[in-house]
Amino acid sequence: MSECEVTRAELIDVLRGRANEPERARFERHLATCAECRKIFEREKALDSALGKLPTHALPSSLREKLAARAKPAQVKWSLLRRAAVLVPSIAAAALLLLLVSRVLSPNQELMSEAVNDHLRVLYAEHPVEIESGGIHQVKPWFSGRLDFAPAVSFSGDDEFPMLGGAVGLFVDRKAATFIFKHKLHTITLFVFRDEGLSWPLRSNASLGSLPASASHLRGFNTLLWRDGDLGYALVSDVDANELLRLGNKIIAH
Repeated sequence: MSECEVTRAELIDVLRGRANEPERARFERHLATCAECRKIFEREKALDSALGKLPTHALPSSLREKLAARAKPAQVKWSLLRRAAVLVPSIAAAALLLLLVSRVLSPNQELMSEAVNDHLRVLYAEHPVEIESGGIHQVKPWFSGRLDFAPAVSFSGDDEFPMLGGAVGLFVDRKAATFIFKHKLHTITLFVFRDEGLSWPLRSNASLGSLPASASHLRGFNTLLWRDGDLGYALVSDVDANELLRLGNKIIAH
């Protein structure tokens, strides 16, 4: 792994205070010499701070009672499972593994959630645009030398979906080309990244031209993910799902 990849992999541990002293020292030395990793770290820190300030609300008593009633059968099942563990360890282990696996996000949910989190980083960033748009022929060459791939995007934006510009972002564990569009008062983010090694969504419930796509609504945001060649694309916004689909079709048509 490159120094940048190691730094990005340790980013969350550093933010959460889980990194040991040598790891944190190495992390800080790298940030001092790498402007791109420093920007990514500052965005992640801003998002962490903003999410921590979100208000929390107590559950209504009626909802707490319903949840408690639903939890009772699960407690009984867990008690039986613990008894079975004494008698038949292998069966209990298999049951426990099944329980844990059922709680893991599906590939669809995992990548959709990543797309929403990365969109929030853009919204919370003080300066989300690193290269202002003068058209795709100005923005696209700017990524040369900043990414380990060439983002295949040719849509420059139009009157309906103007492009504000671009930036280097992060998608899961890799760098991503970030293109920022507007639609009325809504911000729309397009992430382009290498799809190698990702658990790609299994469900295709939309289409962009001849390309299958996965559309979803998560935490108030609409997301649209698709693949073309060896690149993945994630389009995210709180704009209406049909408007997001129209922009997606404009992107692939150019």
